[in-house]
Amino acid sequence: MKYALRIPALLLALFVSLSVHAQSTQQLDRDATAALNALYAAAPGANALAARAKAVLVFPDVKKAAFLVGVQSGEGVLFEDGKITGHYSIGGVLAGLEAGAASYNYALFFMSDTALQGLLDRRDGFDIGFDPNIVFVSVGATKQATAATAQADVYGYVFGEQGLMGGLSLQGVKITRLDR
Repeated sequence: MKYALRIPALLLALFVSLSVHAQSTQQLDRDATAALNALYAAAPGANALAARAKAVLVFPDVKKAAFLVGVQSGEGVLFEDGKITGHYSIGGVLAGLEAGAASYNYALFFMSDTALQGLLDRRDGFDIGFDPNIVFVSVGATKQATAATAQADVYGYVFGEQGLMGGLSLQGVKITRLDR
């Protein structure tokens, strides 16, 4: 039993040490721009959402690792009218029957002023699943999510997945502003 507890602890320590090495702001800006352009190329419906969105928050490299208990983290860029207006971190914990490691890109399209203000005004962070009405869209099915059909406060895309992660878990995710 002792060994079963040591494995998740070692995995979490390794993951946290990798996450501590934050990239430069300029590199983060370049990576976020490249990830957003890749999303637009892969999902034309994302362009229609972007045209109506108040802002787009892009996390170009979210890392996730777990063995029964896990963590996920990354840094991202907020774009408003095509301009960078802020930098954010995303972090969360997983608990359940999860195992593996993966990385992915993550984009949130804020469709209403209320949802965007919920992100901008919260000092303690923005909780995914608790704040606005978020709809996650499959990159392959975005023809259905067009500017005419967009009804949610926030649309989310997970794309560019790499690695292997499997299982069932409960997770909580929080987004926090890095620069004030």
